[in-house]
Amino acid sequence: MFAYISGEVAAVDAAMVVIDAGGVGYALNTSYQSARSVRVGENATFFTYLRVAENLFELYGFARKEELECFKQLLTVSGVGPKAALAVLGAVTPEKLALCVISGDEKTLTAAPGVGKKLAQRILLEMKDKMSRDQLESASGGEIELPQAGAPGGTALEDALAALAVLGYPRAVAVSALQGVKTEGLATDEIVRAALKRLF
Repeated sequence: MFAYISGEVAAVDAAMVVIDAGGVGYALNTSYQSARSVRVGENATFFTYLRVAENLFELYGFARKEELECFKQLLTVSGVGPKAALAVLGAVTPEKLALCVISGDEKTLTAAPGVGKKLAQRILLEMKDKMSRDQLESASGGEIELPQAGAPGGTALEDALAALAVLGYPRAVAVSALQGVKTEGLATDEIVRAALKRLF
């Protein structure tokens, strides 16, 4: 229903931002990461997700599209509701979450309030499983090649490709972005950030 909302930031706290768009104040539930990225009086654009439940309409908004995509993917995990998803995104950036998924780093996820070891393991398992299926379904047919494992930069590039898949980018789009990145000497998270800059 709402793809994004742009306007002046009327109020902000750790879990909510109010955007004044055309004289209407939209209260957006948000993550700590997004909330701290804006200030009252500034103009901002938040990418939104409307949750409709029984007698309940909740609007969620994020300063970055990647954060919105991660939020939606987290909601597909068994036992993860909006509160837990926001807690995770308050503790880690989308890029860090993607790296946690591909490396199996449950310890970082348990730093989020209310996320215990079992829930962290479920997030890692289900998101990695979904990532693998999405990569297979959106395979580009092999017309664009990345270095193989064992080749210089191969493993980091493959991990970066997997991380971009976690962030919701189709394989062909991710590969195209990675092709323009000078990866020599870069860690996986640095490669991911450089690729994301090319996508915007």
